[in-house]
Amino acid sequence: MAYIFLDESGDLGFSPKSSKWFLLTIAVSQDRRCLERVIRKFWRHLRKKHKRLGELHASHEQYITRKKVLSLIAEIKDLKILCVVLNKKKVYVDLQNQKNYLYNYAANILMDRLHNKNLLASHEPIELLVDRKDTNKNLRENFVQYLTKGMRGRRDGGFKVELKSSYESRALQAIDFISWAIFRKYEQGDYEFYELIKSKIVEESLLFP
Repeated sequence: MAYIFLDESGDLGFSPKSSKWFLLTIAVSQDRRCLERVIRKFWRHLRKKHKRLGELHASHEQYITRKKVLSLIAEIKDLKILCVVLNKKKVYVDLQNQKNYLYNYAANILMDRLHNKNLLASHEPIELLVDRKDTNKNLRENFVQYLTKGMRGRRDGGFKVELKSSYESRALQAIDFISWAIFRKYEQGDYEFYELIKSKIVEESLLFP
């Protein structure tokens, strides 16, 4: 059984205030709890007086927290990271007004890259965990159906998509740090956090070069 965790960084807006880049990132492991344990281990290292309720978000955390979490992620032996990166200046004008389609299309491309890497056995079941950010039920269903149809066309193994909020899932909080670190490389030219997980990245490519 392969477990895949998906997150995004940046935004799909195209105004002057929007991010320059948008990326989708997946982390793949045979261990369902690998990323969850990273967050649990981080909390255990904090002194009690510094602990707080809530969830971790890489963009809101302190430098030392980001480094610690990413260093723990880098220690996961079988973890593999793949991402697709959109230079939004290169996105076709007609797609700029179809943000949901663009997101689904990019996610499907990312899953296709995973398939082409031959990282999974041909009949191995896959469970994909995605942050449930969209409140529109129809958009969520379209996303699940789009990815499911694409994966079933590529391989015979079972494929299941689970949508959860990041508050409910520590694994999603961990993948947020991974995606954020890669995003910083593109958006800010900051490689420091990226270098911590670079050895785990097996695919990193531009969607619209």
